[in-house]
Order: sequence, then structure tokens, then C-alpha cells
Amino acid sequence: MRIIYIANIRIPTEMAHGLQVMKMCEAFVKNGADLELIVPRRFSISSLGKKEPFEYYRVERLFKVKKIFCFDLTPLNRFLGPVSSLIQALSFSFFVFIYLCFKRADIIYGRDRFDLFLISFFRPFVFEIHKIHKNLDINLAKRAKKNIVITNGIKDELARREVEKERILIASDGVDIDFFKVKETKEECRKILDLPIAKKIILYTGHLYKWKGVETLALSSKFLKSDTIIVIVGGIKWYLSNFKKFVEKNNLKNILILGHQDYSKIPYFLKAADCLILTGTEKSDVSKYQTSPMKMFEYMISARPIIASDLPSFREILNENNSILVKPDNPEALGEGIKKILNNPDLAKKISEQAYRDVQKYTWNNRAKKILDFLCAE
Repeated sequence: MRIIYIANIRIPTEMAHGLQVMKMCEAFVKNGADLELIVPRRFSISSLGKKEPFEYYRVERLFKVKKIFCFDLTPLNRFLGPVSSLIQALSFSFFVFIYLCFKRADIIYGRDRFDLFLISFFRPFVFEIHKIHKNLDINLAKRAKKNIVITNGIKDELARREVEKERILIASDGVDIDFFKVKETKEECRKILDLPIAKKIILYTGHLYKWKGVETLALSSKFLKSDTIIVIVGGIKWYLSNFKKFVEKNNLKNILILGHQDYSKIPYFLKAADCLILTGTEKSDVSKYQTSPMKMFEYMISARPIIASDLPSFREILNENNSILVKPDNPEALGEGIKKILNNPDLAKKISEQAYRDVQKYTWNNRAKKILDFLCAE
């Protein structure tokens, strides 16, 4: 089966979707597909853009990455606003369409609405849906040959909007189990990362969008003892700046904000922690129903106790046996959940071991096989 995977993303990127796309391309090939990944040729806006994607994401060179010309005005975003991103997306879609006129493929696969919209008039395609933003997503889902979604919540919404259930497959995100095998001890990981040895470390990794609910974690510091420290790893420039201002405005203590880190360091950060935090918010449907965070699976494979917001999206994977679930948007409840783990080593060990067992089936290879079987079925 020949797959052309279209992704309007920078490679590498600080965003989680870059990792997800690269890992899935690798997994598709390992499951027998012949695959080409098409991405835009864009300006490097950070030092990350100069890194080699296969090395950065620790992905085998099993597929070709084809960079297509586009009018990349995103460096002028400060002056043009969202128009710059729109021009980039539309021009990439146009030149991808021209490129596809001369390429054979059994499956056109993508997760970007602009790319697939133009293609949808001429070629059959498969739509991988991570969030339902607008009616255009529903329209594309109805046109798609098949749809891949990451949560039951997305499938239910598509079905409610009259997309045939038979054309929808739920495939949660996954994890590279081998990548997260760390031989160093917790103390050794802290020394490598220059983290405090004596403190209890409460760790969050990932982005700092409002719908991620990370401000709740910051506020929970008011309910924790001085021997604890909340470590925040991740976040891109604008959101990182706003989060720092939030912490300063609320005079919050014992919070260490490290920003974006090289992905190769993430297994060490997880191993260095005493507990891991997965926040969300009831104020956002994306958070409640439409997210399958990769960090959730990374947390599980790290065998560290997880405290998570009790939301339907997280409950598709987590439960009371493999995590501590707390009321969303409630800093005190989150603080109590953290203290429950820190004060009960037996409970921490029990849920960590269960999470580790539960996550074994959520590999990228298993996800790719599930999707390919679905695509090949009549």
C-alpha cells in the first residue's frame, strides 16, 4: 500500500504534532506501507528548525520527507497577523495539489483541513481528526473515504453530525516504549538535568494553552509544603511568557519554569519526578472530549504516579486503578491529590505499576496496524 501523508507543519517543531506525525510515518512503514511525507518548505524561526528531523525524533529513515514550496509569510506574522498563516496554508495546499497530479498513491492521508479541502474535489482521502474546530471539519469528514479520530468524544460528535459510524475509527495516540527506557536512577536523572535532589518534584510536560488547564497546577502550589517544587517543561514563546506573568501576578512560589526542552531529555525528566500532572479544564470541549495527549502515554510508560483532571477524554485511558483523578479547575483538589501520592508510597507504586501495564498496548506500531487494517477493510 502506497501512502502519501500530507502535514502542513514545520519539521522539527516544538509542537507535539511533529512527533506524532513522524512516529506514525515510521510505524506505517514498519507495518508494510510504502510512505512519503509531504511538508512545507518554511523559514527556520528557531534553532530547532535547523535540526535533522529523523535524528531529533529518533525515527528510522524508512520514508522520504518531501518539502514543497509555499509562500511562507509567517515571519511577518507580527505585522500581518493571521493573514500570514492563511497565505502559507493556502499556498501549500495549492502546490501540494499540483504535486499530487503527478504522483500515484493508494491513500492520501492527512490531518490539516486546508490541504485536504482542495484534494477532496479530485482524490479520495483519509482524514485524521484531532480536534473539531469548524463546520469545514465536519464537511471534510463527510467527504473522506474514512476518518481516524483520537477519542470517543470526537466520534460521537461526528456521528451526531451525520457522519457514518462505519467510516470512523477510534485510534488513541501512543508512545515509543523503547525510547522511554532509562537506566539511570531518579537521583542520577536529577543530576543530569540539574534539578534539586532534596525536593519532591511535581512535573508537568507539554504546552501551556488555556485549555490545558496548567494554571490550576500553578495555583495548587499554595496547598503544598515548601519541600515540594512544581517543574514545568514545555511551552512556546507567547504562552510561556503569559504563564510566567500569571505565576508572578499570583505571587506563586516553588515553581520552576524551564520552557521547551530537547525531546531526548523528556524520559529523564519523567524519571526524575516524584509524580506527574495531567491537567485539563471543563471550560473547553477540546479538553473534555477531544484530546488524547501523548504525554499521558509517556507518563504511563515512565512508571511514575499520575494525578490527572477527571475528564471524559482522560478517562478513556485512565481510571482509579492507574492514576489519581481529581476535580478539574480546582487547585485545592489537585493539591490534595498530589499530597495523597507523596504521603503514600505504596499507593504511588501500585498505580504506577498498573499504568505501566495498561500502556503496553498503546504503541505507535499497534496504532498503525489498527489503522491500516481499517483502511484495507471493505
